[in-house]
Amino acid sequence: MKVATALVAGQRPEAELAQAAVQAALAAAGLERADNVILFLTHDFSRHAQPAVLAAARAAGCLSVSGSTASGLFTERGWQLDQPAAAALVYSAQTSVVTTESPLISFSGHGRLPFEWQDGSTRVGLLDTDAAVWSHGRTAENGCAEFHLPGVNTRLVRSSGLRLLGEPLPVDQCADYELRRVGGHSAVDSLRRALPAELRERPPLHHIVALRQPDAPGIALLSANADGSLTLAESLSDGETIIWAIRQPLAAEQEMREVLAATVNPKKQPNFALMFSCIGRGPLFYGNDDRDLVAFRDTFPDTPLLGAYGTGQIAPLAGHNRLFHNTALTLLFESAHV
Repeated sequence: MKVATALVAGQRPEAELAQAAVQAALAAAGLERADNVILFLTHDFSRHAQPAVLAAARAAGCLSVSGSTASGLFTERGWQLDQPAAAALVYSAQTSVVTTESPLISFSGHGRLPFEWQDGSTRVGLLDTDAAVWSHGRTAENGCAEFHLPGVNTRLVRSSGLRLLGEPLPVDQCADYELRRVGGHSAVDSLRRALPAELRERPPLHHIVALRQPDAPGIALLSANADGSLTLAESLSDGETIIWAIRQPLAAEQEMREVLAATVNPKKQPNFALMFSCIGRGPLFYGNDDRDLVAFRDTFPDTPLLGAYGTGQIAPLAGHNRLFHNTALTLLFESAHV
């Protein structure tokens, strides 16, 4: 299997950027043409993505071009957030057979996970509101694109980036989105009691979530109210249990390193990888660097990586496909050819 990535930036969102990214990736892989291309473009291309997708297809010599626009792009060599850019992964598969455990790689431009994606085939992918998406060389008018990658076995690594704050607590009183009492205290007091002392006076609500289970998607806190209640992004019911959790850079990086290290197979390194991250988790979270990307390079120094930042990450949980936030999903691909 031959595979490589490239990231090209420019002053304007022109189709030539996609062409240049594919050509550079082909050269790095030692290929004249590709069997499959995954192409990410910055949001600058959202209104006119099709010419760039066609330019990528022509450069690759194939119609199997899939991907989306996103809030930012990266490869194993670096990231781009603030100017028009195209990032491409090209590879030549040794077979066209799709393995049975291979997930549907899925991209959405909707504000929520499409209802029909919540059950059925296992999906892994990225959601970015108002994104343009494409598969098989054509943009999708319904904002949904999906595809399988042939000839590879897949492993999924999920890093929530959350530090749990204590034990599960019972929800004593909740009215729809207003969480009023938790564990015998007002919701605000319950949260303050769980927080480190230095954060109790001014809780950083945008970094705190409520969890139904430790591995479940976090429920965002929208506001702290004068009556001691908290307004949530989802409704809860009396009698449920929640765990407070917080996003902190050092804890998130440590977790990312641990979950990646747990997948290392010294006898067989991945041939390539995809990473779907959150625009609120990359360089904007870590302080002008993407520590998740650094962790990946340290763990898999010779593995080509293509990634994008979006507003939501799609992954399976307990038999259903769920939408996560502030999460880094890493798909590791190994050739299925023996």
